[in-house]
Amino acid sequence: MMQKENPVWLITGCSTGFGREIAREVLARGWRAVVTARDPSKVADLVAEHPQRALALGLDVDDAQQIHAVVAAALERFGRIDALVNNAGYGYLAAIEEGEDAAVRAMFETNVFGLVETTKAVLPGMRAQRSGLIVNLSSIGGLTAFAATGYYHATKFAVEGLSESLALEVRPLGIDVMIVEPGPFRTNWAGASIQESAVRIDDYADTAGLRRTQTHARSGRQVGDPQRGARAIIEAALAPRPPLHLLLGGMAVDAARAKLEALRADIDAWETTSRGADFPS
Repeated sequence: MMQKENPVWLITGCSTGFGREIAREVLARGWRAVVTARDPSKVADLVAEHPQRALALGLDVDDAQQIHAVVAAALERFGRIDALVNNAGYGYLAAIEEGEDAAVRAMFETNVFGLVETTKAVLPGMRAQRSGLIVNLSSIGGLTAFAATGYYHATKFAVEGLSESLALEVRPLGIDVMIVEPGPFRTNWAGASIQESAVRIDDYADTAGLRRTQTHARSGRQVGDPQRGARAIIEAALAPRPPLHLLLGGMAVDAARAKLEALRADIDAWETTSRGADFPS
């Protein structure tokens, strides 16, 4: 469980979107924060009014040395880390056949391996103090899938599985894990941050191609409000028992329920066949 009295938050990817809004909310509550971004000048304004409680640091989560340097600086400045928010990440648009290997691997480095390395760097301190909260930003795309974002879904499905195992391992040590699964929010995810393959295959024009077009068209018009989303994350973090899964936005709730219903239908329809795969009892 996170210490509630003047906690220290370490947040990745704070230049825009959820990372920025979470940092703003943490500081507005009078807490302490290590606010990071690849370019620390982009978060200087967040910490300028809170020089005693905030620390802005450069962090590229693809760089393990930087990760460990940031954690060391946070501990030197504040003596502890109570909450880690693994927010840094981005999306990639391509049909599976259109995916470009180098770009896909680069996204996995950031979305998955960067998250893992940052978590591993923070865990020794949390284990020693027997308290803490790890917040991993996933997506509704970590629970269900759409055309054109298969590789992005693969990274977020990985985050989901890692986080669920991590929760089982660290809960007895006083550490909670919360997976945040936003639907479409008005961040830069579908705008300046999105990447996509140069390869286009005509046969996918009505599936992945259509969704590429729709994704760009919806950028800046999503119904999700990042400020309200950040407040929801903080509210859940303060709960006596934070949820393992926190959906954000109406679309996320509806899509998750639809996935559950589809999964249940398959399980029920094929239960006899499924059970028949065991050795006879």
